[in-house]
Amino acid sequence: MSAALLKRHYGLTGSIATLSSEVERTVEVNLPDGRRLILKTSATAEAVDSFRFQTAAMAGLQGFTGFVAPEVLRTTSGALMFEQEGMFEQEGTCGYLQTRIEGIPLHQATPTPDLIFRTGSALARLDLALELVSVPAAHRPVLWHVGCWPRLMELEQYLPSGSVADNVRVAMSEYAEFVEPQISDVAWQVTHNDPSPFNMMVTGQGMGFIDFGDGCWSPRIQDLAIAASHVVGDPALPLGGAEHLVAGYASIVALSALEAKLLVGLMRARQSALILVNYWRSHLFPADAQYIKKNVSRAEHGLSILAPLGVASGEAAVLAAMSSFQP
Repeated sequence: MSAALLKRHYGLTGSIATLSSEVERTVEVNLPDGRRLILKTSATAEAVDSFRFQTAAMAGLQGFTGFVAPEVLRTTSGALMFEQEGMFEQEGTCGYLQTRIEGIPLHQATPTPDLIFRTGSALARLDLALELVSVPAAHRPVLWHVGCWPRLMELEQYLPSGSVADNVRVAMSEYAEFVEPQISDVAWQVTHNDPSPFNMMVTGQGMGFIDFGDGCWSPRIQDLAIAASHVVGDPALPLGGAEHLVAGYASIVALSALEAKLLVGLMRARQSALILVNYWRSHLFPADAQYIKKNVSRAEHGLSILAPLGVASGEAAVLAAMSSFQP
């Protein structure tokens, strides 16, 4: 099917290899001229809005500097994506074709302080660019949207008992009581909303960002909170090593006083959301549990490191990171 869609909508032929993906079908296309592309397709109704958002976001990012993003290849009719495929066996299929970024996923790279600082700086530049990009469907339903978090404790039953569940319970309680009532007072914009170590690439042209499928209208600081939550790993540091990423981001986009106050609570809530959602989804789709839970152990470890921080000590750690860590 992927080969037929590629030929029909782009006039291209090449070898096809299926890649891991939770929602849409994702394949790598190797063209005879050596180019490597990514084709994403889906037959679900909600994919139309998601693909409209993703293609418009990536197309809008072309020409900006300080980071790398995939380029969307237009169809033979000049569109960013194809919709409502009419062939019988592919009825309702939509999709798009993009370039493949060549590099190493951040989770496979050695996380030196300099690399993490540069990652934070590139993420800030990405957010500055996304603020200027006009996209459709930014307000579509997204499972990982911060607006869903107050209800995620309904999934508590799927957690293993013990310290993980205890840390999640405390973090989500703090979010509901302290962070959520103030989140509307920070800057909101179009965000990537999933800058995980699997979606950030170390390339020869700088840090690259892939997979905009969870992108949406959300607090700008959400991108920083998500990325920072993934790099917490060193128990010897208050923010577990996320200090370097926070410093890199803040060197490009200054954090407001309220953002500095809310950041650690957002990081812990994001780690907890990841743990809750993925234990639940692993229960629903046991055959895909290994892929679904690829970030869970990191989140559990990171949450245990951040657990001792209260509101005041978390804010102090963020302010110290912003002022003390330099490239």
